[in-house]
Amino acid sequence: MSDKASKRRARRAKRIDDGLARSAAKNIERLAKLARGEKPARGRFKDARWMAGVAGLAAVGTLAGVSAARSIGKPHPVDDPHATEDFTRLDADRASVVTTADGVALAVREVGPSDAPLTVVFAHGFCMCMGAYHFQRARLEEEWGNQVRMVFYDQRGHGQSGRAPIETYTMEQLGLDLEIVLQVMVPRGPVVLVGHSMGGMTILSHARQFPEHYGSRVVGAALISSAAEGVVRSPLGEILKNPALEAVRFAARYSPKLVHQARGSARSLIGPVLRAAAYGDENVSPAVVAFSEKMIHETPIETMVEFLHALEVHDESAGVFILAKIPTMVACGDRDLLTLVGSSRAMAAAMMPRCELVIVPGAGHLVKLERPEIIDDALVRLVERATPSKLVALTRRLRERVRGSG
Repeated sequence: MSDKASKRRARRAKRIDDGLARSAAKNIERLAKLARGEKPARGRFKDARWMAGVAGLAAVGTLAGVSAARSIGKPHPVDDPHATEDFTRLDADRASVVTTADGVALAVREVGPSDAPLTVVFAHGFCMCMGAYHFQRARLEEEWGNQVRMVFYDQRGHGQSGRAPIETYTMEQLGLDLEIVLQVMVPRGPVVLVGHSMGGMTILSHARQFPEHYGSRVVGAALISSAAEGVVRSPLGEILKNPALEAVRFAARYSPKLVHQARGSARSLIGPVLRAAAYGDENVSPAVVAFSEKMIHETPIETMVEFLHALEVHDESAGVFILAKIPTMVACGDRDLLTLVGSSRAMAAAMMPRCELVIVPGAGHLVKLERPEIIDDALVRLVERATPSKLVALTRRLRERVRGSG
């Protein structure tokens, strides 16, 4: 085929892709209007494929209704204990960059001495960043002192880490990214892994791909508000059935410039679910709520939509049986509407007898922000169980004696 003919085919293909993406954007706008109660226009939008998206919108309404019902007749907080909290504390910690095999720059922060006897690595969740571990970073530094180094990093496409080709936004790739972080940041010595939501799935993916590390290098793991398989049974799963999200995925893959036309509408579908499911108690600190919403808002729409698909199709159940070889902790709020408490119970049962199951009454999906003291205490117990030398436990007991005599 001549160069001229090839160029003509390329131009024609681009016109087709652009046309499909524009159509997708229009359909997203139409679906958003339906969500606002506006009557749909005549035409293809009334096709059953698009009307199927109503189920997803109904799920949004259900979540909003649940949140509203919980707040009826209950007083809202007047004083915010975290009104003056500095949620940027992690930004001041030692910074470095880890580059993945495919060239993505992952932002990393670390706390504690580089030669500490133990390192704890934290992987954050969907539409969050490493700052979501704000309360754990503050409390656990005080608890562990120089006996433990903590390493936090932003997942690809999130926070300060670089964006990547959207076809790499998979659980498989996140497990590979975690391996690179471990190779660069913790080349030797025992490690405890902590993952929230998608971060827990990252750990399961890593365990499946690198089982030889577990029981030797990786001596403990915590899965917080997570699931071993796709989240199709939760309200989030209903949203994932919405054809509008598939339209945005198509635009992101084949006509990235046009996806920005649908940013607002896509967020109007996803945002309410994440916000409604984040907290189980309406008396949660407004400053904490604002902090989590800021992280969601700053997540690129391509990251949001593509990882939603990854959450839907992932199956890392094989990793659960690898984790059964080491001490583990599974935690979940009993009002978590994204990763249901049944998922946590099932994972914990498969990892018994070396697993501690922590169900937090009244808490939602962001339990580590909503009830940090419960999660922090559970992490302290996990490290004590996972550290053969018991140095961390000894340090804690000595600190308690000093406080008691003070």
